[in-house]
Amino acid sequence: MTASASGFVDPPVPAWLRRWRDLRNRLLANGTFQDLAARFPPTRFVARREARALFDLCAGFVYSQTLAACVELDLFAQLAAGAETVEHLAARCRLAPAALLRLARAGAALRLLETDGARVALGPLGAALLANPGIAAMVRHHALLYRDLADPVGLLRGETNATLAGFWPYEGGDAPRADAYSQLMAASQPMIAAGILAAWKFRRHRRILDVGGGDGRFLEAVAARAPALALMLFDLPDVAALARARFARAGLAGRA
Repeated sequence: MTASASGFVDPPVPAWLRRWRDLRNRLLANGTFQDLAARFPPTRFVARREARALFDLCAGFVYSQTLAACVELDLFAQLAAGAETVEHLAARCRLAPAALLRLARAGAALRLLETDGARVALGPLGAALLANPGIAAMVRHHALLYRDLADPVGLLRGETNATLAGFWPYEGGDAPRADAYSQLMAASQPMIAAGILAAWKFRRHRRILDVGGGDGRFLEAVAARAPALALMLFDLPDVAALARARFARAGLAGRA
């Protein structure tokens, strides 16, 4: 095993796997092989799948920014009651109709929206996003990450200041930042908690410790499923104070 620059220990790669990887990469980097694979029926679907994946990598930033624009303009909530005309929706978003239509068509390509050129409606993914407000909160938070990644090489070399690191409350530990971060995590907590509670039976345990438990929202959800479970939360003092207040409001102070 070898230690990586991050301090993690990487498992050894068998010699046969290294040889196979080198052969694979030489073939995939060969234009003649790519053309043959695209024409040969048994490998055609693989070639097309990999081409689509490569295109998605190239277009990924456009996808994320399309979603970010929809979230910033609150389009999904505005369309929750039904389709709107392009002109009406553009006026509410303070955009020119042509600009709104460009965004609608970009969103339609991602199944976030649907449009016939005159009206705009929710797409299947846009409708699903309405039921998960934590996703929109994370998209807004990612705006900080996008700023950092405007110069990715400079960020890796330490030549730029990381905006996201300044938001991260664990860097400073002051109460306002801790509260802002806890609110962000709380917005994404319900969908995570629902999955965990569906997969694990907490009634079989006597005590639970949530490390980095934030404002205690997850433990509050667990407490409703396991009334006899003792609750413990470990986090920074400013964050733990938020959890203590939550437990008191929920009548859980005696269990936490």
